[in-house]
Amino acid sequence: MSGAAKMTRPQALTRVLRGVSDDIAAYGALLELQEQQFQAALRHQPARLSALAESINAAVDGMEQRRRQRVSLVRGLSGAGGTMNQIIELLQGAPRLQLETDWAALEQMVLECKRLNQRNSHLLTEQYSIMQRVLHGEDDTYAPG
Repeated sequence: MSGAAKMTRPQALTRVLRGVSDDIAAYGALLELQEQQFQAALRHQPARLSALAESINAAVDGMEQRRRQRVSLVRGLSGAGGTMNQIIELLQGAPRLQLETDWAALEQMVLECKRLNQRNSHLLTEQYSIMQRVLHGEDDTYAPG
C-alpha cells in the first residue's frame, strides 16, 4: 500500500491497533448475523437468508480489506515474515496490553465464526439434500433389484 509506505512507525502501529479493534467489532456483528442466518434457515425463510447472505458478504469483504492492510503494515514494520507477536513486542505499556488482549479476543472470535459457519453450512446442506429427495425421490427408489 502506498499510504502504508508513507506512514511513520507510530502511525502504522496506531493503524494496526485500530484495525484489530475494528475487526473485533465487525466479528461481533458477524457472529450476530450468523446466528440470524441459522434461525432463518431453521424457519425456512429464503428471503431473509438472501438478505443475510448479502450482509455477511459485505461484512467479510470489509474484514478482508482490514486483514490485507494489517498484513501490509506488519510487513512494513517487521519485514516480510513479520507476525503480530513481533508487533506486540514493539509496543510498551497499555498499548501492548491492549493489542495482546484484543488479538487474543479476535483469534477466538474468528474460531467461533468458523464454527458457526460450519454449523450453518451443515444445516443448509441438509435442508437442500432433503428438499432434493422430496422433489426428485431417492436415486435408488425405483432401481431394479
